Amino acid sequence: MAQKRSRRLRKKLRVDEFQELGFEINWTFDESVSEQDIDNLVDQFLIEVIEPRDLGFHGGGHKQWEGIIATQTIGKCTEEDTAAVNAFWKDKPVSDLEVSELFDIWWG
Repeated sequence: MAQKRSRRLRKKLRVDEFQELGFEINWTFDESVSEQDIDNLVDQFLIEVIEPRDLGFHGGGHKQWEGIIATQTIGKCTEEDTAAVNAFWKDKPVSDLEVSELFDIWWG
């Protein structure tokens, strides 16, 4: 039986229209990549993919990076977002690129 919840409770629980979908990402920069190149590539990633799509990236690393990507406001990432992330890193000097399936970032 479906539960009837008030809008306020649905928002607090992050369910139904307040559900938030995101995805995890991991990659490793090739050994030949310099510190300056790493900084430039991460900046480029944020400027070209994350910011235009109103996404947020929470993560970090040195040669090995990991993080989570979600929307800037309450919302759901899409398959197009994961495709854009994959496309950006496809021809970059990285290995072990992993982009997870979308999942509920509060209850996933």
